[in-house]
Amino acid sequence: MRVLIPTGALGLAYDRAALARGVANRPDIIAVDGGSTDSGPSYLGRGVSKYSRATTKAEWRDLMLARAEAGVPLVIGTAGTCGADSAVDWLFEITRELAEELGQKVKVARLYSGQSPDTIAAAMRAGRVTPLSGAPLADEDLVRSCTNIVALAGVEQIRAALDTGADIVIAGRTTDTAIIAALPIARNCDAGGAWHGAKVGECGALATTNPASGVIQIDFDERGFTLEPLGATARATPYTVSAHMLYENTDPYILHEPGGHLDVAASRYIALDDRRVRVEGSVWVPGRYTVKLEGARVAGYQVVSLTLLRDRRYVANARAWAEDIARRCREVAVDRTGLAEAEFTIEMRLVGQDATLGPLETGRTVPVEVGVLAIVTAPTEAQAVEIGKILNPYLLHHALTEDEPMPTFAFPFSPAEMARGAGYEFCLHHVMALDDPMAAFRLQVSEVGHG
Repeated sequence: MRVLIPTGALGLAYDRAALARGVANRPDIIAVDGGSTDSGPSYLGRGVSKYSRATTKAEWRDLMLARAEAGVPLVIGTAGTCGADSAVDWLFEITRELAEELGQKVKVARLYSGQSPDTIAAAMRAGRVTPLSGAPLADEDLVRSCTNIVALAGVEQIRAALDTGADIVIAGRTTDTAIIAALPIARNCDAGGAWHGAKVGECGALATTNPASGVIQIDFDERGFTLEPLGATARATPYTVSAHMLYENTDPYILHEPGGHLDVAASRYIALDDRRVRVEGSVWVPGRYTVKLEGARVAGYQVVSLTLLRDRRYVANARAWAEDIARRCREVAVDRTGLAEAEFTIEMRLVGQDATLGPLETGRTVPVEVGVLAIVTAPTEAQAVEIGKILNPYLLHHALTEDEPMPTFAFPFSPAEMARGAGYEFCLHHVMALDDPMAAFRLQVSEVGHG
């Protein structure tokens, strides 16, 4: 049973020639991921995709044509980056448009992963929700503050969608592996090999020597799987395939999924030739059926300002300068806005010095210039804007000492303070136990387009 994987995520582009080779190899299904939490909580919080609609439509168009040529199902998981119900509907509308434009009549199954706060609150009261390591404290009030909550579907939910006879499955939030492992498991391939191959293949050619080449195919059977990249210059090696168990995984041997876990401690990786790798010995260990929950909520409203420092003395003392401004402005903001200091934050990130790692930065050298990015977060947008305006004269003219001429720095934009709107935070990192795998999910099947 052969799975064709065009790319690590719809929207990242893929090699059209390699895709054509994959279609010619007669796959049983085409599976592609649609997103993840990699880009932060805002997409789940707002229920939108991070990828442009035009790019998504162009890539989805080619996959719909490939599906029609191969005569097999096309499945996408975590549609629209976040997998929220609104993102599923967004991709469904694109699919409807393309079906009309391409003259295709297709049966589309939508698998919804969205959860109502009432459902999650009831599950909490019933003792069915358990925090994962590092999860924030969660109660019913926190759950009800979420703008979107999703549960991560596994193979059972994808299989239910495929069992409808759908040509296309648009799934909400799923585990990255579920869309690849579902059909091999349904066709009685080795469960350990199915889950392991799905983990290796989740990001397309990332498990090869040419990660940017995109397209791979995986053959599953009763003993394991064989991975082959389809890009002209890409190769799979035992190293590239085995290393992918470390990708976004805290344990190089164990991978937890709904209904159990994968154990690859005894897996064997064999180079069949200079392109293909064979893997056997992976074990699936059944367990309690749980699904991961992800939730996002508004954490406040943000305003940002960017100031550029080029004077050598100020660049060399940029950290002290920025911290002095933040301290002074906190005091002024408390005095003039009525906010307590704990109700808002002023962050000063030094772009070009330590904006990424902050105090963890070790390679400290004096750069030519530093961009000081001030980030204000407050309970309301009006309050954030007000504090951003309080910062303005300091960022423009604040001197290192009281007895020196007033300096002037550069704002690259006018107005200097820019409202970002709502800022979101992840607030659920829990699992929910289910007696019926479909209990937390909904299927809707429609025919679109015309033949």
